[in-house]
Amino acid sequence: MTYALRTATPADYDAIAAVVDDWWGRPVLGALPRLFLDHFHRTSTVAEGPEGLAGFLIGFVSPSESDEAYIHFVGVSPDARMSGLARTMYERFFDLARGHDRRVVRAITSPVNERSIAFHRRMGFEAGDPVPGYNGPGTSLVTFVRTL
Repeated sequence: MTYALRTATPADYDAIAAVVDDWWGRPVLGALPRLFLDHFHRTSTVAEGPEGLAGFLIGFVSPSESDEAYIHFVGVSPDARMSGLARTMYERFFDLARGHDRRVVRAITSPVNERSIAFHRRMGFEAGDPVPGYNGPGTSLVTFVRTL
């Protein structure tokens, strides 16, 4: 299966919001407010297949850390998993980051998201131990860093 990748637009938010909780199997939409596509769509990717939305990657080059880029949220339709689509979107983002002279990409995930942790390691990220209180009391998140 081939997927058409394109730069995201703010108008993509509603389609992403409609599927993200279902794709994760738990409520996660709260971690992806509309502002990410309003303000970072030019550095984000949408993948489309014959059935419509197949995946997305929301990322940005850091406005504060001049050497870094950040992948905030990535989703792949259950039907498109194991197709290489996530890897392709990550590689596209790495190229974008390099094009903005960034040499480090960071990301985070929940410690319960074992598939995400394994995927990031396969993509060359180093995973840190869960950081208690990363997003406030009662939250722990695993941090990732990859040098480009």
